[in-house]
Amino acid sequence: MAQHHHHEHRGDDLKQAAQQQLTESGEQWTDMRAAVFDALATFTQPASAYDIAAKVSDARGKKVAANSVYRILDLFVGTNLARRVESANAYVANDHPGCLHDCIFLICDDCGKATHLDDDQLSGGVRKAAEGSGFKATRPVIEVRGQCGDCAD
Repeated sequence: MAQHHHHEHRGDDLKQAAQQQLTESGEQWTDMRAAVFDALATFTQPASAYDIAAKVSDARGKKVAANSVYRILDLFVGTNLARRVESANAYVANDHPGCLHDCIFLICDDCGKATHLDDDQLSGGVRKAAEGSGFKATRPVIEVRGQCGDCAD
């Protein structure tokens, strides 16, 4: 299996890497965007825009609409700060925002945990198959549902 190696950021280091990636993409790191990223980064499982909006609302002391959070999450996905777990309509912070590659998610149907896996050979094969059919894949989505090791035991 071809693994993709990268530096994973945590805590303040993750926030700094995200801010750098966003500004290098030509976008501004606003207080609201920082609050959404901070909230997203605290979740251990994929979080919906409503979950994130509730956490940001609590932190800011005023209601934040989920549609505002959705717009920011779309920006984050587009600039590689977050990944969207399609089957759950939820998001996870990308702990290596400066590294572009396709993601594979292993999603536990019991506990909801989504484990990010890098396998450039597999995702490259999906891209190659798409191109062989005359299709240009911009973002392959590979999600595998089942039981994580903890729940299977």
